[in-house]
Amino acid sequence: MNRIRLLSEQVANQIAAGEVIERPASVVKELVENSLDAQAARVTVEIQAGGRSLIRVIDDGTGMSRDDALLCLERHATSKIERAEDLAAVATMGFRGEALPSIASVSRFTLTTRERDAESPEGTQIVISGGKILEVRAPRIASGTTLEVRQLFFNLPARRKFLRTEETESAHIQHYLTLAALAFPEVAFTFQKDGRLVWQLPALKTSPDLSARLAALRERLRALSGDDRRLLPVDFSAEIAAADQSDESIPSPDPPSSSDSSLRLWGFIGAPGVSRSTREDQHIFVNRRPIENRGLNFALLEGYHTALMKGRYPVCCLFLEIDPAAVDVNIHPAKREVKFHREREVRGFVAQAVRQTLLEFHSGESARSKPGDQRPDVRGQKPEIGRKVLGQSLPSTAQGALPNFPPALKPPPVELSKPSVEQPSLRMGFGITRRSQSAGEPPAAPQPGFTEPERGDAGAPALSHHVAPVRGSSAAEAGRSASFEPVPLLKVPLRLVGVIGRLYVVLESDRGLVLLDQHAAHERILFEQMLNRLEQNHQAPSQRLLLPETVELSARDANFLRGQLSTLTRLGVGLSEFGERTFLLDALPPFVKAADARRFVLELVDELKAVGQEVNSARLGEHTVAKTVCRHAVKANDPLAGRELENLVEDLRHCAMPYTCPHGRPTLIEMNFRELEKKFGRTQ
Repeated sequence: MNRIRLLSEQVANQIAAGEVIERPASVVKELVENSLDAQAARVTVEIQAGGRSLIRVIDDGTGMSRDDALLCLERHATSKIERAEDLAAVATMGFRGEALPSIASVSRFTLTTRERDAESPEGTQIVISGGKILEVRAPRIASGTTLEVRQLFFNLPARRKFLRTEETESAHIQHYLTLAALAFPEVAFTFQKDGRLVWQLPALKTSPDLSARLAALRERLRALSGDDRRLLPVDFSAEIAAADQSDESIPSPDPPSSSDSSLRLWGFIGAPGVSRSTREDQHIFVNRRPIENRGLNFALLEGYHTALMKGRYPVCCLFLEIDPAAVDVNIHPAKREVKFHREREVRGFVAQAVRQTLLEFHSGESARSKPGDQRPDVRGQKPEIGRKVLGQSLPSTAQGALPNFPPALKPPPVELSKPSVEQPSLRMGFGITRRSQSAGEPPAAPQPGFTEPERGDAGAPALSHHVAPVRGSSAAEAGRSASFEPVPLLKVPLRLVGVIGRLYVVLESDRGLVLLDQHAAHERILFEQMLNRLEQNHQAPSQRLLLPETVELSARDANFLRGQLSTLTRLGVGLSEFGERTFLLDALPPFVKAADARRFVLELVDELKAVGQEVNSARLGEHTVAKTVCRHAVKANDPLAGRELENLVEDLRHCAMPYTCPHGRPTLIEMNFRELEKKFGRTQ
């Protein structure tokens, strides 16, 4: 008796549906992707009972003829690929031709369509139940396509039983539609749930110009998220050179590439301080396809470096543009995951783009040091403690501006004996530098040395999106100030006021109140100093162990670690080969304790693998360096005098990432005048 038999077409379709159609959101995804591939300008999605009882997708795309409408219900019938070679460069959202027959086999399905340029007003309507065609009609309809899916999984009660609650299934549908709306801002999206309008997003004007695309994306983000988070625009391009097949030292599963590949990353990332406890707000698209890729998730964390606290994740909406032939979108049944042919290079590119965007924002478009530029010698120890402690016995006379300010930004001397309606000089710190301006006085010219960033939506914990008008200024000046682009906090003049709790330094700017954590700020200064020393090929401090320990690794880990020994030596980790798969650990950096040598080495190997092959020794040693500088940085209750605090702020100005400590905590917090007035009930 033969035990092997061919499955019926209906059973085969239901098995395919089990791979492609996991839940109602999968149906919405497949149908909306077809609408987008059909060049629709408007897409309407209606659901009932979380998609269980009804899913209706309406578009004004190209539509189909009668023959095409019947043929599209056959398995693997598609208009998007013809040959196997086409799979190597898929440029459409869908391509397999499995969605419609799979959906029709597990639901009561109705397809209504008419070609856009058809001469006849009649379209085609096909009614299907459980994969069987019940009726074919020719109604008079507008051009486009309408797909109705009712009673999903009605003939598969086991699958229907495992669906979640209506609210959960609706949330999955809304999440996918959010991604589709972000990827295609030029398409109008309407979403209705149980007869109630959830959103109606108008089509936005876009063009090949990046500024227009960013503006459309920002507007769509505002419409969907409902808030105005501080975001930094990203625009980064690079060429990935063809793989060098002569280097066989590191085996790679990636297939060889015979030509250079162009990459471009654009979109928005959250400014330092804008983060989530989950990856919920990480939206990554590859050639407009929303994807999941662990490598890109790690690249984001790598790019943020020390600008995020542990356990926090970046917020982003990023679009990676890459040659379709350099990415495989056919590795997952639902097309959620992709594989890059040059995974390592793409990952490094994304990390570099994010890192460079943050550096350029912090340093005012001067992240890369220019020839002749010299960084000041950042002190590697506590600021020199003077005899007088701020907040105890400072003189009441006004102090000058912080060191190295441009002359035009230095505050004019305050005449204490002159009666004025302005706030008198504070006992601890600087006098008021703002000057009232009469209504007839022309506004002052822009001050030299004041950097205006190019990004309108940028922000950070040390930024205010609105420049509050200065008290005593004219209405014209207030309006002019409000139109300015946000300026990084360390690019504006700061006036020292005092210290509270012997930890938090109180500063004043023309925008409001600023608080500085002296411990976090000094940590950042020492951290960057030590990393600079490592980058300049200096040896990190190392301490010999009294009893060296041997560590045996797997063949794979041993082969990987063997190529990293020189880097680890520079970091102060003494590891040497002691056999085929055995290493001798005989030295560690100061303050690093390794109770379990094997566990320490394995964690080190995992960290090295996580950050990639091309990372420098400074990046690998950041955890050790961060622990070291935390021991040396000034602490709470360490008294600092006025000049020492000024030097601390000035040193912080010259850091590459000044707004967070090495652990990702903020060094500066700003509260602008608008926030202060709101807290005191002066404004709503």
